[in-house]
Amino acid sequence: MSDKEMRDRVIRLAFGGDPHSFERFCDVLRADLPKKTGAVLRGSAITGVRWSDGAPFDSDGPRTSDLDLTLIGDEVIGLFNSDGFYIPLIHSKPLGDMDPGIAPNLEPLRKKLQAMVGRPVNIQATRDFVTYVREVLLGEPHLPLIEITDTE
Repeated sequence: MSDKEMRDRVIRLAFGGDPHSFERFCDVLRADLPKKTGAVLRGSAITGVRWSDGAPFDSDGPRTSDLDLTLIGDEVIGLFNSDGFYIPLIHSKPLGDMDPGIAPNLEPLRKKLQAMVGRPVNIQATRDFVTYVREVLLGEPHLPLIEITDTE
């Protein structure tokens, strides 16, 4: 799938077909994230189906499927507590309703994003090379929202 196809699917499935809502979501991320932090969306909002059982997005009812947001960069990794990692200081567990204390400084952003989209939002943090492994070597699709830049 091309980035445009993924973007169109995300807007249709997760943002009620409203591209302006999607852009506002991205604008909030740009404003609230540390510099040199990238962001991608993964999961059923991209693929259209839940990975665990193949059920369609929102198959449990309107706005029941979550958005899987992955943040990429050194500074955002530092926002997670030591017990908030699958791989220490490399790849975090998801910050979400089940574990809201693993990244307390990101919780206000998560709540703001959830209020905007009216659905759960989970946030993970990872290093750039993990994103490469997941995309290129494992073939997991993701939609880039914010590119990492070298500028302040």
